[in-house]
Amino acid sequence: MPSDSALRIVWIYPDLLSTYGDQGNVLILEQRARKRGIPVETIYVRSADPVPDSGDIYLIGGGEDRPQILAAERLRRDNGLSRAIDNGASLLAVCAGYQIMGTVFGGEEGQPVAGIGLLDIESRRGPSRAVGELAAEVDTGLGGHMLTGFENHMGVTRLGSAVRPLSRTVVGTGNGDGTEGCHTGKIVGTYLHGPALARNPWLADVFLGWATGPLLPIDDTWYDRLRKERLTTVLPT
Repeated sequence: MPSDSALRIVWIYPDLLSTYGDQGNVLILEQRARKRGIPVETIYVRSADPVPDSGDIYLIGGGEDRPQILAAERLRRDNGLSRAIDNGASLLAVCAGYQIMGTVFGGEEGQPVAGIGLLDIESRRGPSRAVGELAAEVDTGLGGHMLTGFENHMGVTRLGSAVRPLSRTVVGTGNGDGTEGCHTGKIVGTYLHGPALARNPWLADVFLGWATGPLLPIDDTWYDRLRKERLTTVLPT
C-alpha cells in the first residue's frame, strides 16, 4: 500500500449481520492501524448498497437466520466482494458471514441455501446449539497462537480440500469436527465473536500486515491481560 494512501476497511452489511460485538473487529483494526501512524478510511456498506471492490480489508459478521439468507442473496447478486478478493484484498468472515462464504449453508428450517463460494466449505444446522467460550490452537501457518473467543451457533461446517482449519479446538465446538474456522489465501472464517480481533490482536495484525507490509510493534499490555484472563478461565489446568 502506498505510504500516502489510507487503509480502506469495508464493513459489509452492518444492518443485517452484526451480533455479539462483531463491529468491534472494525474498531480494533482502526485503532491498531492508527497507533502505527497508518491512515484509515472505513466504509460501512449497508445491504441496499453495492460492495466496493477497492477495499483492502473486508469484514462481515454474524446474525440470525433470515438476515443471513438475505445477505447471501444480495452478495450473490453483487460481485464486488469477489472482485476485491481477486484484486488482493483480505476478508474476515464471522459466524453467519463465515457460512455465507461457503457453497451452501442451512436456512431457517434447515433447508440448503446457496452461499457465494469464496470458501471451500459446506455448512448445515447441527443437532444442538454451541454456546460458550472456545479456545483452540491456531494453524502454524498463521503463527501457531492460541485462539480465544465466544461461540453461539448451530452450525456444523465441513472443510473441503482447498482450505485449511484455522485452529484445532481445545475447549468448545467450532466446526463440529475438532477444528474451528478455516483459512485460505487472505480469507479467514471463524465462528468466534468476542469480538474476535479484541481477543486475538495477533490476528488483527495478520490482516494489517497483509495490507501494509511489516508492522511496527505497539503496546499490547491490555490485550494480553484480556487474553490471559479468558484463557485461564476456560483451559483445563
